[in-house]
Order: sequence, then structure tokens, then C-alpha cells
Amino acid sequence: MIDRNIQIEDIQSNLIVFFGFIFPFSVAVGNIVAALITLLWIFRGNHKENWASLKGNKFVLATLCFVALYFAGLLWTLDIDSGIRTLQKESVLLLIPIFMLFIQKKHLHRYIFAFLISISCMVLLSFAIYYGIIPPLSGAKQSDPTPFMSHISYNPFLTIAIYLLLFLILFDDTQSKRNKILFSLVVLIFSINMFITKGRAGQAMFFAMIFITTVQYFNKQRKKGLLVAAILVPLILSIAYSTSDNFSNRMNAIVGDVQKYQENNKKTSTGLRLVFAENSFEIIRNNPVFGVGTGDFAHEYEKINNKNTPELRPTENPHNMYVLTTVQLGIIGLVSLLSLLFFQTQLSTSSKIDFQKKFGLTLPILFGIIMLSDSYLRGHYTTMLYVYFSSFTYKVYE
Repeated sequence: MIDRNIQIEDIQSNLIVFFGFIFPFSVAVGNIVAALITLLWIFRGNHKENWASLKGNKFVLATLCFVALYFAGLLWTLDIDSGIRTLQKESVLLLIPIFMLFIQKKHLHRYIFAFLISISCMVLLSFAIYYGIIPPLSGAKQSDPTPFMSHISYNPFLTIAIYLLLFLILFDDTQSKRNKILFSLVVLIFSINMFITKGRAGQAMFFAMIFITTVQYFNKQRKKGLLVAAILVPLILSIAYSTSDNFSNRMNAIVGDVQKYQENNKKTSTGLRLVFAENSFEIIRNNPVFGVGTGDFAHEYEKINNKNTPELRPTENPHNMYVLTTVQLGIIGLVSLLSLLFFQTQLSTSSKIDFQKKFGLTLPILFGIIMLSDSYLRGHYTTMLYVYFSSFTYKVYE
């Protein structure tokens, strides 16, 4: 009976492994696997024991509270249909505690390598598209070769993959010298791929990741680590700028956009984001505590936009997760969002498991950065990325 239970638990854990491989490729298949895992959790019972194993995890409680606030926000929203759609997107975070119940510590490397194999396949396809070996697929372009997802999501995925490889090289003593040499080559290939695409937020995330990893490597020599990081990041940035037309053009565009904004030309990518923030802050000032409700961002923004910037199109997304959450749920919602990152950081610093300690600190910092540029816990791919890694990085192992 004990052996049978162990076999069932292994099968359940390997479903998470399969999810880690498949979700970057397909929304539909990823959703089917996630639904299957959820059904297994429902029908296997032991829900009291499951709750007992999770209720001491402050990150899990923070996640439940965050989703609950979106549910509560339906009470004071006017656009119920939009509110329900928003709630459905945020409810994906509820997969975190469900996945945690299937996670096994002995399978940590499986979860990591499933994702790395998946990203390796995507990078090969990306290069094949870039060099014209195969035609663009799944919305990719030869000038922006990001198969299966947009560059907004692709580069954050790539950054996480590069960090995982660096962790295996620098901090994982179970890896052979041969493996570490191979992983180093893959890091180089992934990094080159990063700069033939156009995802600026993911590229900023990449440089932050390099800084963090360098400081972690010189853990006992913090000043040396900061100095090396302060040299290494600008060095890599300058190499990328001088060798990648995509990267240099995108960086130059930011400078040009800011100059145009100062000249009162707001119809640029950066200019529109600044306008979105300004108009959203006015909504927040009018609804500071509880916000406008789960579904009313678009409606309220259109009113402010028509008053302040009628020459510009309204938006349903201010391209900033903190701003969007605060408009919808007020300061209470913002505090709840920040609590996710806080409790992830707290759990990582108290863990004795090196992966939890290092990657567990890196993940909330990186997401904290990119959420300044878009609603990364609202988009499907990046929310699933957050769910997948949070489920085994922040589980409290016995």
C-alpha cells in the first residue's frame, strides 16, 4: 500500500514536470495539463491534511488573499463582465498551492530541466527563423524571432532559463565538470538569442539577473561582488549594443521617445506608457483605498483620457502591474501585490536549501522589475511562468 502511494505521488509530481516542459509551447495543452492536475487534487481527497500542510506558508496565504481581493472587487465594479474576465486571469495564481501539493523535493532537478529543455527547443526554433532556415511560425517574425509567444513574454522566459543554467554552473555541486562546460555554452547561445529579439523588459530583466547572480557568487565578499557586477553589466550591455541592431535600435528608440515626450509628442511607445501612468494616477487619487473595482479600469480610464488626452487612444492596460492593481483595488490591492514579493523574499532568506535561498530571492526581484513595464501577472504565459516556479521554489519542505 505504501509503495502504491509512492507510485501515485511520483506520477502526480511528473505531471508537474510535463507541465514545465509543455506550457511555454502551448496555451491549450498547458491549460489541459493544469486542469488535469486540479482535478486530481479535487478527487484525491485529504483536503484537511492538504490545508494543514499549506496554511503555515505565508506566501500561499498572500496568494489566496490577492485573488480574494479581485473577487471582492466585483462588489463595487460596474462592468461585471470585464470584472469576471479579470478575475479569471488572476485566478490562475490559485494553481500555486494546488501544484505545491504535487511537488516533491527529490524532483527539483526534473522541474528545472523540463523547463530548460523546453526553452532550448524554442531557442533553436528562434535561430532557425532568424536565419531563414524555417518560415516564421506562431506569430514570430524573422526580425523578431520569438516562436509561440510575443517578445514581451519570450525574453523573461529566456532570462529565467539563463539564471537556472548559471545556478547549475556556479552553485550546484552535483553537476559534473562536463555538464558545467555544456551549460556554459548554452548560456552563451541563450544570451545571443536574447539580443536578436525585441523584448526590452526581458532584456532589462536579463541585466538585473546578471547583477544579482554576480553578487550571489561573491556572497562572502559583497563589496567585491558589487564591484564586479558594476563592471560586468555595463560591459555586456556595451557588447550587446555594438553587436545587435535590434538591441541598439530599441535603446535608441527609448532615448528618442523621451525627447519627443519632453517636446509634448506623446505618441510613442514610451510616451504612451507615461501618459497611461499619469492618467491612472488621477483615477487612483479619486479612489485611493479600494480602487474602482475589478472590472472598471477601462471605463474609468476612458473618462480621464477624454478629459486630459483626448488626442490619444484609451487603453485597457497601463503597462504597469502596480498601477493597474492600484486603480482596480486601491492601496489595499497594491499592498497585497507587494506582499507576494515580500513573503517570497522572506521565505527564501530563511531557507536552508540553496536553490530556494538563491533563486527564491531572484524571482521576486526580477518580477518586481518587469512589472514596472507591463502587467506580467495578468498575461497568460508570464503568469504561468510565475506559478510554475513559485510552486516548487516556495514550498516548505519537511
